[in-house]
Amino acid sequence: MTEFALRDAALEIVDACYSYGKRAALTGVTFSVAPASFCVLLGLNGAGKSTLFALITRLFTTRSGRIRIFGHDVAREPGQALRRLGVVFQSRALDLDISVRENLLYHAALHGIAPRKADVAINKSLDRVALADRLRDRVGELSGGQMRRVEIARALLHEPKLLLLDEPTVGLDIRARAAILGTVRALTAQGVAALWATHLVDEVAESDQVVVLHRGAVLGLGQAARIVAETGASDIRGAFAKLVGDEESLEGAA
Repeated sequence: MTEFALRDAALEIVDACYSYGKRAALTGVTFSVAPASFCVLLGLNGAGKSTLFALITRLFTTRSGRIRIFGHDVAREPGQALRRLGVVFQSRALDLDISVRENLLYHAALHGIAPRKADVAINKSLDRVALADRLRDRVGELSGGQMRRVEIARALLHEPKLLLLDEPTVGLDIRARAAILGTVRALTAQGVAALWATHLVDEVAESDQVVVLHRGAVLGLGQAARIVAETGASDIRGAFAKLVGDEESLEGAA
């Protein structure tokens, strides 16, 4: 993830630290994500993935370190940084009682998208996640995987160049998980960088860039195949278990 100039990085994190009282949640986290790439933030529950996302999105204030989105510091230039960012949080936030279009219209308004342009943006975003035909359906009638794709469409309304996705496949079956993964990987081919946070090692491809986060620290960094080779494991699941040094991870990451 350092094979490009950092000034060109979609996301650059340098020495990010955060604590809840006396408990350290993140310690010296440093990595970068290249433009139009798919990067996996791999860690067990409690590793610090959601805390890191909260820092990137400014839900929490960075107490030390630096975070930049396409060169814009999130602390010093939050407007410039965050307008280039789309986020899909782990918890769902769609109104189940109204239509897909109505949900997205509300979010478009929050982004300051003019009403006359909102429908164009909505149609484009839904087309990118293969849900254009569900525009007027009530969200509560959709499957869990389709709801997730609506949330991805919502994150794309303002055409960001970086997507953060926090455990986006939690609670979905294997087929729906694969569809969501395929959707996001296709977006990277369209020029969108993605930071995909998960505890599921089977969501990692050999060619993916991977950041292994454990107890708030980065333990592994680089292409998945390289991490496997460096740890002497037979696959990324074994490499992950070796890095975190916890047999429980073999079950938690299955």
